[in-house]
Amino acid sequence: MARAARDELSAPATEAGRRAVEAVWRIESARIVGALARYTGDFSLAEDLASEALTEALAAWPRDGVPRDPVAWLLTVGRRRAIDAFRRRAGRDERYATLGRELVEGGAHAGGAPARAQEPDLLWDPDRIDDDRLALLFIACHPVLSREARLALTLRVVGGLTSEQVAASLLVPVPTVQARITRAKKTLAAARVPFEVPPAAERAERLGSVLSVIYVLFTEGSSASTGDSWLRTDLAHEAVRLARVLVGLLPDEPEVQGLLALLELTAARFPARTRPDGDPVLLADQDRRRWDRSAIRRGRAALARAVSTGRGLGPYGLQAAIAEQHALAASIEATDWDRIVVLFEALGRVAPSPVVDLNRAVAVSMAAGPDAALPLVDALVASGSLAGTYLVPSVRGELLAQLGRSAEARAELELAARLCGNEREKAVLLRKSAAL
Repeated sequence: MARAARDELSAPATEAGRRAVEAVWRIESARIVGALARYTGDFSLAEDLASEALTEALAAWPRDGVPRDPVAWLLTVGRRRAIDAFRRRAGRDERYATLGRELVEGGAHAGGAPARAQEPDLLWDPDRIDDDRLALLFIACHPVLSREARLALTLRVVGGLTSEQVAASLLVPVPTVQARITRAKKTLAAARVPFEVPPAAERAERLGSVLSVIYVLFTEGSSASTGDSWLRTDLAHEAVRLARVLVGLLPDEPEVQGLLALLELTAARFPARTRPDGDPVLLADQDRRRWDRSAIRRGRAALARAVSTGRGLGPYGLQAAIAEQHALAASIEATDWDRIVVLFEALGRVAPSPVVDLNRAVAVSMAAGPDAALPLVDALVASGSLAGTYLVPSVRGELLAQLGRSAEARAELELAARLCGNEREKAVLLRKSAAL
């Protein structure tokens, strides 16, 4: 969605109307852009149309009230703008005439709730295996785009994240994200990328990027980088849904099964991760009886299918194996931390990353004590690989506190709180500092 429309979300229309627009866009943005992209056959145009519809909603909903079917309202406006766009592009050609007839026959009007809530013959097709949102993913992960552009574009379009949230997720400045998205859309338009899930022969080259985007989307949902909610379950569950659809398309790919296993096993903890007031509950303090046993069974089954392919576990499968160890343990003390350390070491060889190194240090602290883990964290500090994020000082503060170095621990935890963009997590860090 265009930045101008996103910025409108903070304008003081009326609070109720603004909240309604925000909520609908957060939950349904991918559905709306996907439907308009299928309708027009033009991904870049579809996002612009959705942006224009959102802008109109920001003006109309506070004034006229929220329509009975907000998604249909936005789609009707988007379709009208599509007709205007085709008129500007090509005059009254055959395509414009067809679209105009369909709109007249539908009897919808953009000034209020549409006469018909949806038009399934044009916008929704429940029998299509190539789900609109999955098609958006494959388009955003087209090989003509760089990996960085793929991530940024998909998080904006499929995840409905703001530029600030995308930047926090990817650990890059906001202007960098905005430039990547602009270039990506221009590149897709120049390459005339069609709106479709690619044929089987072309899926493999895009699969790694699709998996990566689903993973980042889930990560933002399970540990929100900004805002006053620690969990964004709408994003996380959308990522799980996309992973399930992908498994349906590619059931024999071990990493697809591995990603689904990781997401299911991690999402299983959601019911125990927050208190009624929304405050975070850390792993050591969670009531494991509240974990979703059905999700755990689904996750373990997906992991078993990944293993059964005989092709070995990749990065997502290894992370799922780590999550399985937590799911099997009755408590934090009963967890097989030695096994988790070994899995993190394997993960570090398959997919080296400073975040993996940091998580391995946490596992080492649980298996062998904080004195064994602190040098690993200090090495990350020296490398500067995670500089500017709250991750390293939060872990280092915990380790220093366990070693009785309270003054240093407080300084690290306070630094982590200053760097943390999520208000709930920041409060946890400040409470830990104050307790010292």
